[in-house]
Amino acid sequence: MDPLFMAYSYFRRRKYKEAVDVCTQILERNPYDQAAWHLKTRALTNQVYVDEVEVDEEGLAEILMDDNVIANVSRPGTSLRGPAVKETSGPTQGVRPTSQGGRPLSGYVRPGTQSGRPGTMEQAIRTPRTAHTARPVTSASGRFVRLGTASMLSTPDGPFINIARINFSKYASRPTLAKGLFEYIFHHENDVRNALELAALATEACQYSDWWWKVALAKCYFRLGMYRDAEKQLRSALKSDEVIDAYLHLAKVYCRLDQPLAAIEVYTQGLKQFPGETTLLTGIARIYEGLGKMEEGVKYYKDVLKSDNMNVEAIACIATNHFYTDQPEMALKFYRRLLQMGVYNAELFNNLGLCCFYAQQYDMTLTCFMRALSLAEDDVVIGDVWFNIGHVALGICDIKLAYQCFRLALSHNNDHAEAYNNLGVLEMKKNHVEAARSFFQASFVMAPHLYEPHYNFAILADQLGDFQSSYLSAKRAVETFPDHVDSKELLKQLKEHFSLL
Repeated sequence: MDPLFMAYSYFRRRKYKEAVDVCTQILERNPYDQAAWHLKTRALTNQVYVDEVEVDEEGLAEILMDDNVIANVSRPGTSLRGPAVKETSGPTQGVRPTSQGGRPLSGYVRPGTQSGRPGTMEQAIRTPRTAHTARPVTSASGRFVRLGTASMLSTPDGPFINIARINFSKYASRPTLAKGLFEYIFHHENDVRNALELAALATEACQYSDWWWKVALAKCYFRLGMYRDAEKQLRSALKSDEVIDAYLHLAKVYCRLDQPLAAIEVYTQGLKQFPGETTLLTGIARIYEGLGKMEEGVKYYKDVLKSDNMNVEAIACIATNHFYTDQPEMALKFYRRLLQMGVYNAELFNNLGLCCFYAQQYDMTLTCFMRALSLAEDDVVIGDVWFNIGHVALGICDIKLAYQCFRLALSHNNDHAEAYNNLGVLEMKKNHVEAARSFFQASFVMAPHLYEPHYNFAILADQLGDFQSSYLSAKRAVETFPDHVDSKELLKQLKEHFSLL
């Protein structure tokens, strides 16, 4: 059988290592075989390929040294970095948990949904661990560096292509070879500057008529932090030819510039040309979810399911919204759909257990939680499961079991602020004042965005006669969650007390 045919067969079946080995043997016999050379570059690229459309996680460098910030305080509902705007209807912070940045937690883990956006270095370092990241992300560019160095280890004789010796002008006039070479340099070698040089020469060689090279230039500019230059290239690409990739990358640029309304406008323009495109609908739903407009986001997720009824992200986010709007039976149907589709992990069984408990299907509750514990591999996930089992124990009035579950949650995840808060409440009921005080303090130190430990500490201090500490904690609770009625009532009583003194 022809070796090149075998290499193409391996490539189509995504057996990239075998395809690379066959192409290497062909090139050893004939170093000038362009077909084998091009196929090997594509196979090496696909081994380390990362979808550039997905918004990357912002690290400390991007967060604290952002040169594109126009105003420190943006208008409500126009920024993805400030606290979410309260909806007129739907769950509030008292029902749906939020991240440190004030964002409601999403039902689907993707870059930027679980970690908050701290404003200072101290807050960033002190950010509690979540299921998405085990420690504060230092830099988004670090991921690309690690990918490039890991791929180099697979070639013991050195790199396949010596980029320093390449004549980019020669390859720029050959579009087929140039595109494969660009992706190899950009994804495999992570050499953005040389990739930018090749893209610029190729754009000039095709007389600025090929949208692909304009999008390639925009990807290089985006990676280098030159967002406005990337925007110009993408706008030019859309004038040449309206393609989905250009719309997606342009919306990504606007999201990084913290202009979500402009990104929604770009997605809407794309939907006019490509009606029912799920990637565009999902992008709009994500932005509305990031702005705190859950009802609008759910509408677009439902539109996604009309075109793609197997979309895991849409099903999970709709199920989460039903759960937090006091519809556990509806959420249970969506989570069961995910189980039927083959999603089989600890998080799904944890959510099934909670839905069964609140839907009063107690026979399946503990079974789902036990299955979640058996599937969980991360200590953070195990801690969350034990925390939820503790809530079930509280629901059946088994205080001892609840105490043990919250302790187990802390043994697996020592940064679980909610478990500290609940342990403080249980110790408070036992009249163990000092233990309750320490638990509440540990909770709001680890998670300053939670209002519950501040309010509980204010109640405890008020009972002990420490009105000053009670007043300060109640004030923090109101600042964290302005719509909490009990905190505002307690703060009002303490103000009247101080006015009488």
